[in-house]
Amino acid sequence: MQSYRAFCREYDKVAEKIDKSLRGSFPSKAQFYRWLSGELVGLPYADHCRILEAMLPGWQAEQLFELHDGGIEFVPEPHTSPTTETATPPSSAMEPNGNPEVFEVFPHRSAIPANLWTRLLDNCCERIDILCLAALFLVERPTFAKQIRQKASEGAKIRLLFGDPEADEATKRSKEEQLDARTVSARIRNALAFLRPLDGVPGIEARLHTATLYNSVFRFDHEMVINTHVYGLPGAHAPALHIRHTPKGDMFETYMESFETVWSAAKPLTW
Repeated sequence: MQSYRAFCREYDKVAEKIDKSLRGSFPSKAQFYRWLSGELVGLPYADHCRILEAMLPGWQAEQLFELHDGGIEFVPEPHTSPTTETATPPSSAMEPNGNPEVFEVFPHRSAIPANLWTRLLDNCCERIDILCLAALFLVERPTFAKQIRQKASEGAKIRLLFGDPEADEATKRSKEEQLDARTVSARIRNALAFLRPLDGVPGIEARLHTATLYNSVFRFDHEMVINTHVYGLPGAHAPALHIRHTPKGDMFETYMESFETVWSAAKPLTW
């Protein structure tokens, strides 16, 4: 491909033949160059894999994104078995439920594998939006604050929305989960302490909200994890969905509208 624009034109031509709803679903420019540079962790979205395999008959997504040392002698041969433009995507990228917006549904947030969070953080390059109460499970990761800072330095826009530890809602949530009245507030303060090094970093905004959350939202570019809230249970025990933005779907936008509503009413965090 000569350029990103040329790639997108070819991508849409193939998408038109496979599934018209996939037109326009090509990767962002930043993500496209991450593909080329070898910085991507794992494989792209299922539909991206499907289109790429149709664009390059005989090649599987695993081969296309296999690490190499740059030497021409490394380039693997494509499979010789017959393929068609409607080749099935690799099993690692299949959508299990038939909904192109939903990657996977987890019975509990704690069932989400750690490497999914790692991939989402490693691969995102444009937007990170987090709406939660404390999300200690995420912010206490040893590299989380450093990664967020690095993403911001590379041009990503980052918005962090945490519960207000002084608000009545934090006390109410503690009681609903049958915890000491100060527990949720303490969790929020701990989370904010982990993120204190991000104070004043360009590209990072943090606010405190007093909303009654029905879901926590973790958006990384065009992917998102939704942690539902179940009355009386901690977030780790409630179901979670891993979804992504698609041209024809509206789930992703529905949750982003919720995020924007809470963001607009929240107050800036003063560390």
